[in-house]
Amino acid sequence: MNYSIGVDIGGTKVAIAIVNQNGEIMQGKVIPTDLTISADKMITGICDEIKQLIAQSTVLEKEMIGIGIGAPGPLDSKNGMITCPPNLQTWRDIPIQQLVQQSFSIPVTLENDANVAALAEKWIGAGQGNDDFTYITVSTGVGSGIVADGKLLRGRKGNAGDIGHTVVDPSFGQCACGQYGCLESIVSGTAIAKRGSEIMNEDLTSKEIFDLYAAGDSKIVDYIESVLRVLGVACVSIINTLDPEKIVIGGGVSKVGAPLFDSVQAYVNQYALNPTGRQTEIVPAQLGENAGVVGAAALCFEVSEKTASSQEAQC
Repeated sequence: MNYSIGVDIGGTKVAIAIVNQNGEIMQGKVIPTDLTISADKMITGICDEIKQLIAQSTVLEKEMIGIGIGAPGPLDSKNGMITCPPNLQTWRDIPIQQLVQQSFSIPVTLENDANVAALAEKWIGAGQGNDDFTYITVSTGVGSGIVADGKLLRGRKGNAGDIGHTVVDPSFGQCACGQYGCLESIVSGTAIAKRGSEIMNEDLTSKEIFDLYAAGDSKIVDYIESVLRVLGVACVSIINTLDPEKIVIGGGVSKVGAPLFDSVQAYVNQYALNPTGRQTEIVPAQLGENAGVVGAAALCFEVSEKTASSQEAQC
């Protein structure tokens, strides 16, 4: 049995896990992301946690094939760099792949966090059996991982799928990125909490706002329905552009459940351009908070398989 280490770096926490070749988490740990210290020191701390996790496990060194890292973009996955993620504001042009590699003899791979989540869903989640699907995460921010012809669509630097900053409806106002009407500034949990709190004139979480929506609160129903309509618009745009079999939606906002999925599915059924597109399934992600570490670990198995295939071709 082979194993790899998955590392999922976020703005508030870092998840680390040993994952076997079947996608099962054997042992894991979560530590806070400390933005008060330098990125180098934080990465050193992550490396120390990885070493401890390996030491505490029963996995043999020869069974460990690599370390996969999922991190928020923008980044340069091909050169192993975290460049300028909004949720890690002090991390600028950090050669994380090189820094981690210095502490380990096994290969280290870096990928966009939404991409690794898509890879996890493809491997053992809602994307199993689908060679063309898009994974969307709707949480603090909004991003996507695109699987086309069975492979991740990465783009030039590894940032393909950053749909959160696609302009959908400028009437919703300015996004933190400077544009007006970005998807993320409308449907993210952060945006919903902010706008919903303004409407209700009290400080509320996105969950509390959706609870008010479920209860039929007259002040909030029209607003949330407009948000769900915008998410439907985004899904139709993805369908018309990429022609996927399925759209998988994950992240904290997806926990709303049926109201979200029923609304988006109804919009897609009505407005996707072609009849086949209107039949595109809109489904919830299956792996929840584990998608990041499982997908990051999957990067190593993906690289290992490619290397083996290349060696066989040369024989």
